Amino acid sequence: MPETAKPRVAVIGLGSMGFGMAASLRRAGFDVTGCEVSPEIVARFVADGGKAAKTPAEAARDADVVVSVVLNAAQTEAILFGKDGVAETLAKNAVVVSCATMDPDSARRLSKQLEATGRHYLDAPISGGAQRAAQGELTILASGSAAAFAKARPVLDAMAAKLYELGDVAGLGAAFKMVNQLLAGVHIAVASEAITFAAKQGLDLQKVYEVITASAGNSWMFENRMPHVIAGDYKPRSAVEIFVKDLGIVQDMARSARFPAPLASAALQMFLMASASGMGRDDDASVARLYARIGAAELPGKVK
Repeated sequence: MPETAKPRVAVIGLGSMGFGMAASLRRAGFDVTGCEVSPEIVARFVADGGKAAKTPAEAARDADVVVSVVLNAAQTEAILFGKDGVAETLAKNAVVVSCATMDPDSARRLSKQLEATGRHYLDAPISGGAQRAAQGELTILASGSAAAFAKARPVLDAMAAKLYELGDVAGLGAAFKMVNQLLAGVHIAVASEAITFAAKQGLDLQKVYEVITASAGNSWMFENRMPHVIAGDYKPRSAVEIFVKDLGIVQDMARSARFPAPLASAALQMFLMASASGMGRDDDASVARLYARIGAAELPGKVK
């Protein structure tokens, strides 16, 4: 690749986050190949001008940077080292930017395994939601070697409004992300509790939203998620199951460290109950629907 050329990028996983990230890279002038199991999403990506590959190995064959935007450590390991995985074809000295939320030990293990093959690994979990992904305005919490950062930097800069370089070894980015997910999960759960408590008092929820977002009780999650409740719209932007997974990781890490995390534990139980009630694939603000069921409160829309 000439010094002045943009790196060629493969994005593995074109879900709500990955699709937006791939689109923002294309707008920035990168040659982007996407890989996704859903034929409908692949067709939409191609219709938008992207290239498509059938397997991670095919997508990675000509890539300088692979951005992996899958759900967890197991999926990351599969797309790296499974059948038709990235490691079969990726050029030596290329870099994998791993954006999945996982525990730090898994990030360190995957990094060590990939780097042993002569490629670079950047532990780079993301935050900001699908809209910011599509706008190229994510927050990226990254750690890895100087070489990995150097290879990935043009791509990271195109995807992120804020790029935090958190250290020179994998696992640090993952640990920072789990601190964020602890707070995010607790904030969604308590925001859902608050909005449903307001409904139980017979308050105008739109006015509650207006007052709280201008007051000390506000949080980013209240401001971002509670409009879904007020609209009665639970189409998944981020699903309940995401926080079943992430707060589960927090609990595992806390237990291993002999660290009490009672608020995270309580929030995890609310997400677990929402999932068990059939809402696992719905928007994570569905925790409010669970509160409404338990407390016989009336929320907008059809609470089922």
